[in-house]
Amino acid sequence: MTRSIFSWVAESLLLIGKKTGLTYNEVNVIVYYLIIPLSWTIMLDCWLHTFYFTAALILIWVGILLATRNIFREWCDWVFKDSVDFLNWFNRWGGNYELNSVIICVVLPLIVYGFLIYLLI
Repeated sequence: MTRSIFSWVAESLLLIGKKTGLTYNEVNVIVYYLIIPLSWTIMLDCWLHTFYFTAALILIWVGILLATRNIFREWCDWVFKDSVDFLNWFNRWGGNYELNSVIICVVLPLIVYGFLIYLLI
């Protein structure tokens, strides 16, 4: 089951990359470091009736995009490599890259979405 989930997510990111002309690493970073957190900040700001968290994330990403405007692909490669290293750090407890990826990049975000949806209803 873990392998199926991991494969489905990886293949989806590859397909998005092919459709957009971005590399797998770029899509991965954009999805997991921008789109998912942005959706969380929007939901949190809706619950709090503010715009602070979303505005802060947008400002951070504007800064990142300005700072990496000529090296964004290389920056994404670096961030992706560090993300892989982070996921592999959990191998010491008997996991592997695929299992750690599914837990941290699929299950954990779904739990956060569930909590935020709970707050909003």
